[in-house]
Amino acid sequence: MVNYNELLNLPSSDELPSSDDKPVDNEIQNLIPNLLLLILDRLWSDRYDWFFGVDMGIFHTTGSSPRVPIVPDGFLSLGVTRLKNDKLRLSYVLWEENYIVPIFVLEIVSQTYGNEYDKKMIDYARLGVLYYVIYNPDYSKRDKHERFEVYRLLNGAYQRLQGNPVWMPEIGLGIGTEVGNHYHSEQEWLYWYDSEGNRFMTPEERELQERQRVQQERQRAEQQERRAEQLEEEVQQERQRAEQLEQMLRSLGIDPEQL
Repeated sequence: MVNYNELLNLPSSDELPSSDDKPVDNEIQNLIPNLLLLILDRLWSDRYDWFFGVDMGIFHTTGSSPRVPIVPDGFLSLGVTRLKNDKLRLSYVLWEENYIVPIFVLEIVSQTYGNEYDKKMIDYARLGVLYYVIYNPDYSKRDKHERFEVYRLLNGAYQRLQGNPVWMPEIGLGIGTEVGNHYHSEQEWLYWYDSEGNRFMTPEERELQERQRVQQERQRAEQQERRAEQLEEEVQQERQRAEQLEQMLRSLGIDPEQL
C-alpha cells in the first residue's frame, strides 16, 4: 500500500501553523460560525462523526502548496471524529482525516474583500466542497450579490440554490437567515433548520425556554396551593356555619339531631 505521506512528503499537523494569522474585520465573522457550532453541538450531542471548524486552516493538496491552507470562517465535515486522537485539532489536515473534504463551508464577506465570489469559489470547487455558503450582510450592494447565497457543487462548478432557508439533504440540515437575539444583539443571524423549515433553537433560547417552563410549573404549584388553602377556608367556614346553626336551633329549644 502506498504511503501518501511519504509519496508527497506531506507535513504533519504538528509541523503546520494553526491559522493564517490574518485578523478578522469584525465580530460577526466569529460570532456567526460559533453560533452555528453551539447549536450543532446541542443538536448532535449524541453523534461523534462530525467536526465543525471556526476560522481554522484546511490543509489540502489541491492548491499551490500543501503548507498553504485555505481558511474559511466556518466549515463542517462529516464522517470524521469529533476529537483527533482524543485531542482538539490545531488545524484540519486532509491527509490526516482520510482525505475527507468538508461538506459545507461558510464565508462571511467583510469590508476587506476576500475573493469570496471568485478565487475562493474556484478553490473550494477544486477541493470538492459540496455546499458553499456566502453571507454578505453589509457589502452585498458593493459586490452586486445578495446578502445570503448558497451554492452546490455540480459537475465541478457551483450552482446557486434558491430559497431561505435552503435544505441540504446530504447533511440533513437546512441553512438560512432570521432576525434573532444573540450575544445581546438583535439582528440577522445564520441558523440551522429542519426539513420542514423550522429553525433549531440556540442554547440561549433553550435556556430561556427551560426557565419559563420552570417558572410556569412554579406558578401552577403556587396556584394549586392557593386553591387548596381556599378550599380549606371554605370547609372551615362551612363548619362554623353549621355550628352556628346548631347553636341557634338549640337556643330555640330544638334538638338538631331530631330534625
